[in-house]
Amino acid sequence: MRKINREKLIKKAQSIAGVKKLSEECKSGDCGCALVTDKGNVFIGVSIDCACGIGFCAETNAIGNMVTSGESRIKIIVAVTKKGKILSPCGRCRELMLQVNDGNLNTEIIVGKNKVVKLKDLLPDPWQKRF
Repeated sequence: MRKINREKLIKKAQSIAGVKKLSEECKSGDCGCALVTDKGNVFIGVSIDCACGIGFCAETNAIGNMVTSGESRIKIIVAVTKKGKILSPCGRCRELMLQVNDGNLNTEIIVGKNKVVKLKDLLPDPWQKRF
């Protein structure tokens, strides 16, 4: 597989971010996410925030798009605001990445312009180890 251009991935995630009011109670796009699978395919997603609390993160949206297309192994992932701030995934998204594919413990997560960490370093005590 060819080398992944991290800067292009960050820009792809940033390009889909941007707040869009969906209704009085709901908005999308505070954050955009882009991921590359082990097969080299790129999937994107945006966050959705609802007043009642049932929204979800951009990573969840991108992962859902990936799974819908029949894939589950993430090579690299990034979440970014419209202004370019790179965000580390929340605990829920970290667990989701692991639970859709155990191999995702080795997923590279862009957490800064020049900083990449593996999921296993952000998730030292996975929920699934408790059972």
